[in-house]
Amino acid sequence: MKIVVDANVPAAEACFGTLGEVVRVPGREIDAATVLDADALVVRSITRVDAAMIEEVKRSGSPLRFIGTCTIGTDHMDEQALADHGIAFASAPGCNAEAVVDYVLASLATLAERQDFRLAERRVGIVGVGNVGGRLLGRLTAMGIECLACDPPRVEAESIEEERTGPEGLAGFHDLDTLIDECDVLCLHTPLVSEGPHATHHLLDARRIAALAPGMVLLNAGRGDCVDGRALRQRLAGQGDITAVLDVWEHEPAIDAALADLAGIATPHVAGYSLDGKLRGTHQIYRALAHHAGLPARLTINDLAPPPPVARLVLDGGLSSEEALRLCMRVVHDPRRDHDSLHREARRLGMAKGFDGCRTHYPLRREFASLELSLREGALGLAPLLTGAGFRVATD
Repeated sequence: MKIVVDANVPAAEACFGTLGEVVRVPGREIDAATVLDADALVVRSITRVDAAMIEEVKRSGSPLRFIGTCTIGTDHMDEQALADHGIAFASAPGCNAEAVVDYVLASLATLAERQDFRLAERRVGIVGVGNVGGRLLGRLTAMGIECLACDPPRVEAESIEEERTGPEGLAGFHDLDTLIDECDVLCLHTPLVSEGPHATHHLLDARRIAALAPGMVLLNAGRGDCVDGRALRQRLAGQGDITAVLDVWEHEPAIDAALADLAGIATPHVAGYSLDGKLRGTHQIYRALAHHAGLPARLTINDLAPPPPVARLVLDGGLSSEEALRLCMRVVHDPRRDHDSLHREARRLGMAKGFDGCRTHYPLRREFASLELSLREGALGLAPLLTGAGFRVATD
């Protein structure tokens, strides 16, 4: 079996090499010609697999029978075209959700330091309460931070279930305009849906961007097309009274350089780029391909992950809760590094090549849960906050 794999998929040889011959190809270079003699294709989010590509592949008589994406999102895949041509498909839901939540928390902690506010005193609105948004809601709530949630498709689905089985806890969901009116931070974690009653393309359009209150933080780590980038750039350039944290963009990798310059934190679609998350994605697709091929999947996720570079940190008294939180986060992940890297590489190579270069050569990053915090007597009071944030906490 010949398996074409995006060059940025980690542990590809360790996993897929047990199933067949692995051929690595840069994600943006994968096209129909690349897979004409392949049995399986494994990609990440930058490879577009549309109906035209599938038609060309099938006309060639290619043996391609399986495509997997090592990502949560699937909007780069034409699933209907795959089904129409009998090509099995698998994605990796939830694989990098913890990493995205780490990114969100680290970014908000950075802004709190820059702008001299306490995160605990801010109300956070979460739009989209799926794999990522649901975890973010859980962690923020555990940290004692007030949250409002918006997820119309989930409300609709639960309303249907309520009719069938009785009340099931719809309380707590609000519409988007309520979040805009009542929250200090707005976090977008929705999939990209182009049509229908719950379309998310330009969900934050010019009207809603104009309605954001001065001082609000807008964070998008979902899909770039969910925000009208032009309208956001005009708001930031004109009034300059809100802060944007953007990890996803319209027209990637040739993103709006002026918008990136105006964003408080601008990163190249790497919120979910932890090694842990990537390995989970690889492993999920490895298991799916093995099942499709009728072969055993003997490798476990623990066989793939190396020890973290910093495994344990000891804390004693002397730090405020916000200082301790920032310190622990930055031991694991500091989004300022990714912001600086994007701007540096864009100046050196141009935006599109710089954007992709940052992703291709992204440095090793682990998740908060890889770090164990040992709390001595003077720091015991920090345990609920740090545990809520996602760290493993032990008390000496």
